[in-house]
Amino acid sequence: MTEQQQSPPARFTGDANPYGGGDPYADHRTADFPFTRYADLADRRLGAAVVAANDEFFAQRENLLLPGPAEFDPEHFGHKGKVMDGWETRRRRGVSADHPWPAADDHDWALVRLGAPGVVRGIVVDTAHFRGNYPQAVSVEGVRLPGSPSPEELLADDVKWTTLVPRTEVGGHAANGFAVDVEQCFTHVRVNQHPDGGIARLRVHGEVVPDPRWLSVLGTFDVVALENGGQVEDASNRFYSSPANTIRPGRSHKMDDGWETRRRRDRGNDWIRYRLVARSEIRAIEIDTAYLKGNAAGWAAVSLRDGAE
Repeated sequence: MTEQQQSPPARFTGDANPYGGGDPYADHRTADFPFTRYADLADRRLGAAVVAANDEFFAQRENLLLPGPAEFDPEHFGHKGKVMDGWETRRRRGVSADHPWPAADDHDWALVRLGAPGVVRGIVVDTAHFRGNYPQAVSVEGVRLPGSPSPEELLADDVKWTTLVPRTEVGGHAANGFAVDVEQCFTHVRVNQHPDGGIARLRVHGEVVPDPRWLSVLGTFDVVALENGGQVEDASNRFYSSPANTIRPGRSHKMDDGWETRRRRDRGNDWIRYRLVARSEIRAIEIDTAYLKGNAAGWAAVSLRDGAE
């Protein structure tokens, strides 16, 4: 069953022009979505994964959660046709020559386990490079289940899915954004494309809601880590990279995997303001400047504040 919730319509509809050469992102349609300031709960670096899909004939489901924008090589073809950097299903047909069209409710689906449970604030369904082979419409649902449920358990008839994005037309070669106003915690989402097509990337932005039982078992843990519910509330500058990189799991792998600001020409300093998981007794602080060799901070200071304001 599905509990209906309202969500704003997509920003883009219709085909994009066929690729004409040059920068493939030159005509990519996008917008400034305020909810992208929240963490991507479907980030593979958090442990998210596409656990199942009903069809991945042209392009595999795992591409949906790859970090970074989708790539496009106009000359790359395989034995099934054009190789696309996304999730692409085969074309649906009707039941007979007399009725060759898909049924109204025909659709393809993919199940995504979020990297951390959380409240979803917005979703981006990016159809980059899918100019004429994108879905006519998409919908997204969420559910919260304990443990590590199998695809069969997620698809069971008694599982109640909540609508995050109702069936909505989308545009090709576009970042289709949807604000979500559902005050519930979810562990999994199901993205549906109607009736078929290709999606390059899926981003599920929201606030992590950790399991307090797990944190109590850990005892001592990182109280600012994203996977434990820490948040970046604000930062002085986001010119080169997101300050949220500083609290993602693991160590930085390259320079843009950290937080780098534009160079200051005044006498001020750059800063990040974090919200901790909960009121905490801090025992140690680590500041890692890996891969920031000629542009690392010269000095650092940490100040604390206790209270809601």
